[in-house]
Amino acid sequence: MSFLIGVDVGGTFTDFSTFDTETGVLKHFKQSSTPEDPSRAIVSGILYVLSDNGISPSQVGYLAHGTTVATNALIERKGAKLGLITTKGFRDLMEIGWQKRPSLYDLSKQKPESLIPDGMNCEAEERILYDGTVRTPLNEESVRKAVRYLKDRKAKAIAVCTLFSFLNPSHEKRIKEIIREEYPEVYVSVSHELVPEFREYSRMSTTVLNAYLGPVMETYVHNFENSIKEAGITVAPYVTQSNGSVISIAETIDCPIKTAVSGPSAGVIGAAYIGKQCGIDKIITFDMGGTSIDVSLIEHGKASLSNERLVEGYPARIPMIDIVTVGAGGGSIARIDAGGALKVGPDSAGATPGPACYGRGGTQPCVTDANLILGKLNQERILGGRMEVYPELARQAVEEQICRPSDLTLAQAAAGIISVVNSNMTRAIRVVSVERGYDAREFTLMAFGGAGPLHACEVAQDMGITSVLIPPSPGTLCSLGLLMADTKFDISRSRVMIADRENLCRVQEIFDSLTREGSELLDREGIDRKDRSFTYFIECRYERQNYEIGIEVEGSFTEKAMEEMIEKFHQEHNRSYGYFNRAMRIQMVNYRVSAVGDIVKPDLKAEPVAKDAAAPLPVSVRQVLFDRESRYIPTNIYRREDFVPGSQIEGPAIIEQMDSTSVIPPGWTAYTDCYRNLRVTYEGGKM
Repeated sequence: MSFLIGVDVGGTFTDFSTFDTETGVLKHFKQSSTPEDPSRAIVSGILYVLSDNGISPSQVGYLAHGTTVATNALIERKGAKLGLITTKGFRDLMEIGWQKRPSLYDLSKQKPESLIPDGMNCEAEERILYDGTVRTPLNEESVRKAVRYLKDRKAKAIAVCTLFSFLNPSHEKRIKEIIREEYPEVYVSVSHELVPEFREYSRMSTTVLNAYLGPVMETYVHNFENSIKEAGITVAPYVTQSNGSVISIAETIDCPIKTAVSGPSAGVIGAAYIGKQCGIDKIITFDMGGTSIDVSLIEHGKASLSNERLVEGYPARIPMIDIVTVGAGGGSIARIDAGGALKVGPDSAGATPGPACYGRGGTQPCVTDANLILGKLNQERILGGRMEVYPELARQAVEEQICRPSDLTLAQAAAGIISVVNSNMTRAIRVVSVERGYDAREFTLMAFGGAGPLHACEVAQDMGITSVLIPPSPGTLCSLGLLMADTKFDISRSRVMIADRENLCRVQEIFDSLTREGSELLDREGIDRKDRSFTYFIECRYERQNYEIGIEVEGSFTEKAMEEMIEKFHQEHNRSYGYFNRAMRIQMVNYRVSAVGDIVKPDLKAEPVAKDAAAPLPVSVRQVLFDRESRYIPTNIYRREDFVPGSQIEGPAIIEQMDSTSVIPPGWTAYTDCYRNLRVTYEGGKM
């Protein structure tokens, strides 16, 4: 008998999913996070799960977890003391950045705080040209001088990024060797190993971020690994990457930047798996937790990927699931601003002290407090009865800080908080759909996270979406997603070439080289050759354009494959930008290979659907104020475990379970499918 365990660390709660490979039983558990030391909640939760289910630590065959350590280190600026070595004349590149501006006309907009302390960016005498030829040989004494200087300044990490090293890495390789000779204990991050692609600022920024996080992540994963061993678990744990896959501890230490948004990515993988089961190929994920809402788009069963995004104001050029995050969660704090307007978020009460209704000392009104006042949450206990809530504290917080400054009634204030936070989340959905050329009405909104099902139907109605899917355990879908993830390595090269017959062999040589590199990485992870697969992409653009579109291609890059790529590019350019031009030449810029290793995962079985399945009986009736309603409505309260495949109810209704609460507004119908998902559809007239 073997058990698989997935652990997702959130800002408010830490979630656990366990799967028995012999019986097929899947169980879930939640407990409060410990932000001061995330590993405490992880280890104590794992020990509780093992004890509660009678599992011996030796029976654990797989353990994966999503971590917020890298994210928090960047947010709180608690990374390592860092030094930079770059080409002479370019040491200020991190300060200069690029011409992109988040607020073009805001002259007072602050730049992100520098990660490199003053005086810690050094230069090496060397120069490689745009074609990879050496103009100025590496002056090794200048490198040794820089390394000794950084050592004297007690740098804990060194980032190395020289011009055009993605074409010719010889200088960077020698610089790394010199660092090892002069300062062997320092953490080193070298750009050609991490991002062998063009665009100097993005490459340097990614390398600096990686070095900044390296020592912090190294300490954390070693402590976590030791804690797991002390608990009796012998398997080596995996950590989630931002691209939705998992990697070993050793790989995490080498490339910590790959975990920068690892937690939310696991939920998208879980959503894609459930969507595939249900035959739904167009999904917008709606992952609302205690601190934020994470939104992503899945089409044809695949999550949208971005190869570059801003992480705390700095570009990180690594493949990540394209997730838009907004500070709108259950713990988001509501306030009246100086102009008298009601605002919600992005500040959060987090796990400690949490919303006022948690009774942990929080006094500021939060989204959870508003939902409690409106009757959408259980008035006594949540988390399956394990956590008591205090409605009087929620009312007190809203009355004192929202009602009095605004002259709103308690019901108006609570409804206003929900309306504002729903509007914030609607804008996030528009970013991943409408603003990228997709019609959101063609998609199903998949609601998960502890608070996702509370808001999903009302947000869907605002977007014109008529179909919402709520998984069986929505509050722990991210930890379940960890059990669905494979291991994957994304390898890339930059070479600018025209898409024509003359360059077919050159492209094939690049793909062959990247495939070999991917195979070596999978070898290190112990992946059997029969469990491997490779996908190939080329990022293309029209000649003289400056931005690329990724197109999936065949690994055997024949003339036919190139013709298909060109046609796909025209279509995708038309969808993204509203036009295409067959007369223009197409440039191939970046070449990517995803090397995937299939890992054993749960196989969730369908159950028979009873045609005459009776609707479950409500356990109580509660007065609830829904969005767009002017008064409280008597609403049936159900237990999620009472729903069986084929069960159907009409809204208004509230469905409670251990890890979440689902709100079914008037005009919506909830049906339970063969996988015990709730298929919620709008049938009450025009949206």
